[in-house]
Amino acid sequence: MFHVRKKLIWGVAAIALLACFTHLPSYAQDSAEKSVDVVVTAMPEETPAPTPDSGNTAWMLTSMVLVLFMTIPGLSLFYAGLVRKKNVLSVLMQCFALCSVITLLWVIYGYSVAFSVTGMVEGVKNVNSFIGAPDNLFLGNLARDGLVGTTGVPESVFICFQVTFAIITPALIVGAFAERMKFSAMLLFSVLWFTFSYLPICHMAWAGVGGLFWDWSVLDFAGGTVVHINAGIAALVCALVIGPRKGFPEKPMPPHNLTMAITGAGMLWVGWFGFNAGSAVGANGLAGMAMLVTHVACAMAAFTWMAIEWVKNGKPSALGIITGAVAGLVAITPASGTAGIPGALLIGFAASAVCFVAATSMKKALGYDDSLDAFGVHGVGGIVGAMLTGVACSPDGFWNGGGFGAGIEGFGGQLTVQFYSVVVTVIISAVVSTIALMICKFTVGLRPTPEEEEEGLDLALHGEEGYII
Repeated sequence: MFHVRKKLIWGVAAIALLACFTHLPSYAQDSAEKSVDVVVTAMPEETPAPTPDSGNTAWMLTSMVLVLFMTIPGLSLFYAGLVRKKNVLSVLMQCFALCSVITLLWVIYGYSVAFSVTGMVEGVKNVNSFIGAPDNLFLGNLARDGLVGTTGVPESVFICFQVTFAIITPALIVGAFAERMKFSAMLLFSVLWFTFSYLPICHMAWAGVGGLFWDWSVLDFAGGTVVHINAGIAALVCALVIGPRKGFPEKPMPPHNLTMAITGAGMLWVGWFGFNAGSAVGANGLAGMAMLVTHVACAMAAFTWMAIEWVKNGKPSALGIITGAVAGLVAITPASGTAGIPGALLIGFAASAVCFVAATSMKKALGYDDSLDAFGVHGVGGIVGAMLTGVACSPDGFWNGGGFGAGIEGFGGQLTVQFYSVVVTVIISAVVSTIALMICKFTVGLRPTPEEEEEGLDLALHGEEGYII
């Protein structure tokens, strides 16, 4: 009986063992599958590394050229045609010199101070909310193959694109003190203003999370505060501190070459597509929409100024239509990434009408000599555009008209933060401009002598004439 039990036990054990070996592959497979499942579940998804994008890069290279084209030759010719012929070279020289000087400053410290994200924390206000860190001086951290975010655009291209904004902004101010500021004073003022006004506002708006304007959700797609309000307020301060041109307003001072001015204005219109559509940092639908609304707003503003002048004075003028076009370009700049066609029409109309009043009636009533209406167009137009950006940004609003909007929900909320950004920009630019002008006054002096002004800055300061006939 014992032997029978023993054989039975061994038989059962053998059967069990055979069963185990028979199902072992299945157990192993199940175990392995469970193990893989656990591992896959536990591992975070990896974000693909950014790769170069030839389409985006090509568009940004083109945009950089277009924005540089806005200053030399666009703005240069626009301003040069509006001054008297004895000062034509002085304006061209100022714009060209700023192109070289600002580029050098941008490479040395400007890009670092404007776009460094060191120390920036969302919702935390510290010194880096207002100004970037000098941790990339002389572009020491730049790698040839480094890319900007997920755009696939080389950082070197982005640096080139942004320096063109830094160049044109102080060049816009030239229009306020044209024909009456020493070249040395212009250079010193521009260096100081670029360092202490342009760079901080650029950082607050565009450096990213942790910047003051960025955390406020301010909408400034391509430079309403950074470029136009900033430069426009500086222009007004310059006009007030330096004083009027010799003989103003009793002596007529008409533009010496409107053909040159119209040529420059046309170049500005073309170049502005790089300014606004290029701010999408990619060849995409956002860039296309920015280009479209820019063109529509400019056309609307040019037509509006022409119509107002035609009704008021009986004749439409070439000077009027090009001034209106620039006003429209200025105003649509901050809204070009969020406005739809109705918003572009609204902004173009409103900017042209308001700037017309500022450049004619208001300037005459207050008596300041804003030579080429730098404040009347860029300062006033920039403020109109920044505020109307808050109107035209809502995806559900009529003025957006296409669901391209963004920003804070609720009509009043976005208007409030837009207003805050305007106030901060006005204060910083006004204070920095005033201090910079005082430094210039007590070092190199602000104005040429009355005799030099009478002779003209071309001969007096540069020893050359624009025309030898």
